[in-house]
Amino acid sequence: MMTRAAVIDNATEYYDSGEFLADLGRRVAFATESQDEARARDLRSYLTDELAPALTDRLGCEARVVDNPAGDYPLLVAARHEDDALPTVLVYGHGDVVLGEPERWRPGLDPWQVVVEGDRWYGRGTADNKGQHTINFAALEHVLRVRGRLGFNLKVLVETGEESGSPGLRTVCAQLRDELAADVLIASDGPRVAAERPTLFLGSRGSTPFTLRADLREGSYHSGNWGGLLRNPATVLAGALATIVDARGRILVPGLRPREIPENVREALRDIAVGGGPDDPAVDDGWGEPGLTPAERLVGWNSVEVLSLAAGNPDHPVNAIPGSAHAHCQLRSVVGTDVDKLGVILRKHLDEHGFPMVDVEVGPTMPPTRTDPDDPWVRWALGSISRTTGTAPALLPNLGGSLPNDAFAGELGLCTLWVPHSYPACAQHAPDEHLLAPVAREGLRIMAGLFWDLGEDSPVRSHP
Repeated sequence: MMTRAAVIDNATEYYDSGEFLADLGRRVAFATESQDEARARDLRSYLTDELAPALTDRLGCEARVVDNPAGDYPLLVAARHEDDALPTVLVYGHGDVVLGEPERWRPGLDPWQVVVEGDRWYGRGTADNKGQHTINFAALEHVLRVRGRLGFNLKVLVETGEESGSPGLRTVCAQLRDELAADVLIASDGPRVAAERPTLFLGSRGSTPFTLRADLREGSYHSGNWGGLLRNPATVLAGALATIVDARGRILVPGLRPREIPENVREALRDIAVGGGPDDPAVDDGWGEPGLTPAERLVGWNSVEVLSLAAGNPDHPVNAIPGSAHAHCQLRSVVGTDVDKLGVILRKHLDEHGFPMVDVEVGPTMPPTRTDPDDPWVRWALGSISRTTGTAPALLPNLGGSLPNDAFAGELGLCTLWVPHSYPACAQHAPDEHLLAPVAREGLRIMAGLFWDLGEDSPVRSHP
């Protein structure tokens, strides 16, 4: 029967029969480590030998591999066009994974083989991102099987450089703007707020690395002969950092603080609990911006983090004043932060506070993004997920982490809807990465319902 219930049942049977596990196992076997230059052939093979045939044969797409101007990180572009009058969805995923590091996995596990232990399916990419885009492509396939057509136009973009910072992604989106034009992006990455709670998020915090460096002199000098006479770069750097973020984690630089948290963002975060899982650290009371809930601090506010701090020989200190010190830092930012001026803001701040000797080096930014929580597409997606699960999903205006969503929200001008199929304790990027089976099964049901609803009744936005 051509019903919503039928497509959800079919997607569930795909999981229960073992077909989903077979598809995932075949895809995990591709060692698509984008951080290893020797894996360039594996990245391309994953697209040409695995995904392109699946999208062509199962979804009736026309597919091609696009070279990346930024390096050996090819992309797959596919499309199925049904009618000019229908809405168009862009579906995104990434085929690359972080380094497998097989030597660090528990005995009996292999990053390039899916090993099932109860509800945990271990393997590199099971959670990030092969399991997630396999769920979405399968849901699309079952809508096509049941309805005989999708009921909308489909475009697909799969990159192979996400774990290396998505080099070239925005450039390719700009070059293929007309080819990738759509009404909405629907994608899956990252974790739910909790394993048992379906989640919709609308963007991500931005990420900007920066380094503070105090290079005061060549070499080191005896601390007894010169102590009290020579400026110590470690002490200088600690003082500079203390003017940027205080001992309780509060940002002190006005230009690095958001103006406010929008009321509809606050409203969305009222029922969001952070942490509490068996492998989660305890949230520190009194850390970060005062007066905010943990969810508001994580999702609605900025943070400055010191990732490493070094001077001299940290593990084997000697009685000498070091000549230099450095701190590798990171700004996590929300929409409304002037991230493009981070270097200028910090330079002015340090000069005004007596630290002209501290240099600032700013790395490449992944900008913050956030679809308006009141956008009609958001309400439509929340309603669809609720109908499938019987519960109200969590709505995150943006992730606390970062994704290359700016390529879609900024370059293509799309409303962006992300439905994650992982959970916080999945060991993403770590040894023993795994997909949680109940989350995957529910994810298939959610996406089958969502794509069915897209072909029935959805908001219409004009193309950018």
